[in-house]
Amino acid sequence: MAKHEHVRVAVIGSGFGGLGAAVRLRREGITDFVVLERADSVGGAWRDNSYPGCACDVPSHLYSFSFAPNPDWPRTFSGQRHIRAYLEHVADTFGLRPHIRLNHEMLRMEWDAGALRWEIETSAGRLSADVVVSAAGPLSDPQIPDIPGLADFPGKVFHSARWDHDYDLSGKRVAMIGTGASAIQIVPEIQREVGRLTLFQRTPPWVMPRMDRAISGPERWLHRTLPATATLRRGILWGIRELQVGAFTKHPGELGLVEKLAKANIARSIKDPELRAKLTPSYRIGCKRILLSNTYYPALARPNVDVVASGLREVRGSTVVAADGTETEVDAIIFGTGFHVTDIPIAERVIGAEGHSLAESWKDGVQVLRGATASGFPNLMMIIGPNTGLGNSSMILMIESQLNYMADYLRRLHGLGGRAALAVRPSAVGAWNRKVQSRMERTVWKSGGCNSWYLDASGRNTTLWPGTTAEFRRETRRVDLSEYEVVRAPEPLNPAGTPAARTKETAK
Repeated sequence: MAKHEHVRVAVIGSGFGGLGAAVRLRREGITDFVVLERADSVGGAWRDNSYPGCACDVPSHLYSFSFAPNPDWPRTFSGQRHIRAYLEHVADTFGLRPHIRLNHEMLRMEWDAGALRWEIETSAGRLSADVVVSAAGPLSDPQIPDIPGLADFPGKVFHSARWDHDYDLSGKRVAMIGTGASAIQIVPEIQREVGRLTLFQRTPPWVMPRMDRAISGPERWLHRTLPATATLRRGILWGIRELQVGAFTKHPGELGLVEKLAKANIARSIKDPELRAKLTPSYRIGCKRILLSNTYYPALARPNVDVVASGLREVRGSTVVAADGTETEVDAIIFGTGFHVTDIPIAERVIGAEGHSLAESWKDGVQVLRGATASGFPNLMMIIGPNTGLGNSSMILMIESQLNYMADYLRRLHGLGGRAALAVRPSAVGAWNRKVQSRMERTVWKSGGCNSWYLDASGRNTTLWPGTTAEFRRETRRVDLSEYEVVRAPEPLNPAGTPAARTKETAK
C-alpha cells in the first residue's frame, strides 16, 4: 500500500460481508477501493473457526450469494472447509484479489471534517477514504470470560475460534466451557479421542435433529445444467424460513409443538433421567438460537463425558471449579463462549465527527439506522450491523439487502457533486430504533425467559431483526435522504476572510 494512499471506498473485513461489498462496488462501476483484512487470507469467521466439526446450520444453497450460486455443494449443510473454499472462489471469480490488502488490520480511523474523508491507520501503513464500509462482523473477536486463576493454569487454554491444531487431545482430560453452536459441534468430535471430557453448562440449549445428507451427483449435475433448479431450491428453502418468522416474532406460543419435538429428541438419546433433566431447558424454545445436531446428545451419554450444570467459577492450579462447587482436574480448557457481539471492539477504534469513538457514542446502548449508519459518523456504513441478525434463516440474505442500501447510498453521494458527505440525523436513528425495540417486545427473544448473547447489558436486543428478510429488504432498498444531512466541505477563504464562492456571487 502506497504511503497516504487515498481511495474512494475502504472496506474492512473479507468475510461474506466484505467480499459481498467488493463485488457490489465493482458492479456499480467503482474500482477505486480496497478491502482491508487483518489476517493473511480471506474468509472471516469461516477462516477463523476451524475447530473439529465446524459446519453451518443453514442449508448450503441458502447460505451463499444469489449472484454467485454454487451447484457443487457436497452436502445439504456444508462444513467450514467448503464454505471457506467458496469464499476464496468468490474472490477469484469476481476479480477481487487486486483490491484486497492482507495483513492490514485497521488500528484506528478518524473523520477529517475539513477534508470530508476518513483517515485510516492500519498495521501496514496509512490511507484515507471518502467512504468506509465496515464489514468486520459481530463474530470476529472471541470472548473469554475473566476467570480467577485462569492465567496460572499450567495446561492448554484456547477458544473455539482460535483452535490450536498442534495440540494433541488424545487421552487428555478436557474441560469444555459453554454449550453454544460451536460447543455442540466440538463435543462429539473430541469425545472420541479425549480421556475424559467435562462439559460446563450454564444453560442447556434446545437441540433439534440435523437433516444433513450428501448431495448426490445427479442433483449437482442438474443444478449445473439447469441453474434454474438451484434457484428454485434456494427459493423453497427461503420461503419455508420466512413462514417460520411469525412464531418467533409475533406468536411465541406457536413454538410449543417444536418444543415437544425437541424434548422427544432428548428422550431418544438420553436414557439417564438425571442427565436428561440437566439437558432440558426451562425457557421457551427459540429464545436462544435453536441448535442442530444428531451427535451431541449421544456423545454426552458416553461414559467418558461428565456434564456439570453450572458455569466455570475459578481455576486453582490444574483444578477447574464450577459455580456449584464441582471440582475437576483437567489438562486443557477449551472455551466455546462466543464473541464480543454487543460490545464490538472495533467501535473503540472509530473516531467520529465530534471527536469521540463509536463505542463512546453507544455507551447508553447501540443505535444505528437500518443496521447501517450511526449518528456522528458521516460516510461510514456497516454490513451486518446492529439488529440485522437472524434466529432462523441465512445472514447472506440480510447482507445482500445491506449491499443494496450501500449501493444506493454511494449513488446518492455521487449525485450531490463536489466534496460532500451524508450524516444520518439523530432523529432518524432514534425513530428507527424505537420502532425496532417496540416490535422486539412481542418476540420470543424478549419474552422467552432466557438470557442470551442477543441482549446487551441493559437487556435490550440489539442483535436480531424482529421481522422477515423480505421486510428488511424493503426497508433497505433505497436511501431516504430526509433521514440524512448533507455535509459540504468548508469553502476556502479569500484574503479578506470571506468565503471565496460568496465573494464571486457578490461580484456578479
